[in-house]
Amino acid sequence: MKKYQLGEFEEVVMLTVGILYNEAYGVSIKKEIEERLSRKVSVGALQTALKRLEDKGYLKSHEGEATQERAGRPKRYFVITALGKRALEHIRSTREKLWGAIPKIALNPGKFDTAF
Repeated sequence: MKKYQLGEFEEVVMLTVGILYNEAYGVSIKKEIEERLSRKVSVGALQTALKRLEDKGYLKSHEGEATQERAGRPKRYFVITALGKRALEHIRSTREKLWGAIPKIALNPGKFDTAF
């Protein structure tokens, strides 16, 4: 059983919530991902990931104030939970261990490399 289950897009979403801190809501998360990663994000995929992350206990959300610009609907803001922080730290540690285990020669093209 996996200690923490976190897909690549979920990781990106969580890191973006961390970057935005108190300003992490759907539209701002989408824009931040698209700008930082030059990657298109569908609203549906983002909302699904946010819901999944909340269900896992990695994020929690709360409603902000209702605004006229949103026809009276409040924004839903997201924050990383303590469990979410541990999940991100686990993923980071795992990636660092894997990167550290790759022999330098494996990432440096040389005369013995062959094309497959």
